Amino acid sequence: MATSGSARLPALPPALLLAGALLAGCSPGGGAPPGPASSAPTRAAAVRTVPACEVPLPDAWERAFAAGEYRPPAGQRAVLTDTGPGWTALQLTGNGSGGGDSGGRRAVLVRGDGTGPRTLLRFADPVEHQLLAADFDGRRWAAFAVLEGRTLDSPWSLYVWDAVTGTARRLARADRPGPLPRPVVRDGTVVWAQGTGTGRATVFAAPAADGGGGGGHARAWRTAVLDTPFAAGGLLVWRESAGGHTRPVAVALKDGRPAALPAPIAALRDIRALASDGTTWAWVEGETAPRLMVWRPGEARPFAAVTASPAADGMDQLRIAGRLVTWRTPETSYALDLGRPGRPASGSGSYARITPPYGYAAASGNALALAYSVGNAKTAGARPVIRVVDAARLPGLPGCG
Repeated sequence: MATSGSARLPALPPALLLAGALLAGCSPGGGAPPGPASSAPTRAAAVRTVPACEVPLPDAWERAFAAGEYRPPAGQRAVLTDTGPGWTALQLTGNGSGGGDSGGRRAVLVRGDGTGPRTLLRFADPVEHQLLAADFDGRRWAAFAVLEGRTLDSPWSLYVWDAVTGTARRLARADRPGPLPRPVVRDGTVVWAQGTGTGRATVFAAPAADGGGGGGHARAWRTAVLDTPFAAGGLLVWRESAGGHTRPVAVALKDGRPAALPAPIAALRDIRALASDGTTWAWVEGETAPRLMVWRPGEARPFAAVTASPAADGMDQLRIAGRLVTWRTPETSYALDLGRPGRPASGSGSYARITPPYGYAAASGNALALAYSVGNAKTAGARPVIRVVDAARLPGLPGCG
């Protein structure tokens, strides 16, 4: 979608930078719109509305979050970017008082085994450059994107990092409007999308290993008017404009060939957001009365899980963490508990606020990470807080009623 030109942004956490674009009605990072919104979206089937209720955050969750708090090295300030099973990607900015790697700004990968952060890349410009998104295969390869400025239309570069050698190389650079990157790493291949400058974007795939020849050749899987792709199990999924509407599209992550979506998902049109882990699917539909929709295999049809204000106001940044669906509003972040497989929650479950005001969440697999500021984030005395937990170990939220 149209970017906001060269309007400068404050030094925001990457997730909030992306949210600003989305909540302003832009596609991630600018580019052409996926298509006009329909006043009467087409749905897969009649929807049963059994809304969830909001409940207080249980003490057990509070304790788990507190136990998972990340404490950055002395003299460094951490910003959450992404998380996944056993890893978290952060941006660290330091004043150099701790010596060694404590100065400047760098992208780091923190493993869940208690070892210290590993540097992915030290930024050439410690003021303008920001870590925007990352993915890690849990073994060797990480891919991450660095925004090279504070405007939504700033160029960005995509890097791949080798855990064996500890080195990173640039895989691609984008200087044309298009979706902001959200790289996916699977089986030694990095997949991403970038704008072509014509209102369209191309989905690329390239080998993570350079093969000794300076980098493998990137293959174009698809070019269309599309938004940021994401991994959903063995699929790569995005929303694409076609025939005056937007619709979900999928290809196989192993080879980029067109793949079938579950029927209730394939039938969706003009939804505002979409997320999945390959099993649970969640999306936002409706403009004047937005609602969070959920569908899982074995269910006859999608259902409206969250419909009430303020939780339904401006919902975006949908993510899946096991049985949890998380999202952000302009005010805070929430988690909906759908219940464990075989033991679903009653009705549509319940949901709770998981961060203080203006906090945000990242989630993938069973990993759930929260980030917020204690005190005014714009002042020097503010303390950033990052907490990472295994969502599978959290007890169920209290039921409704």
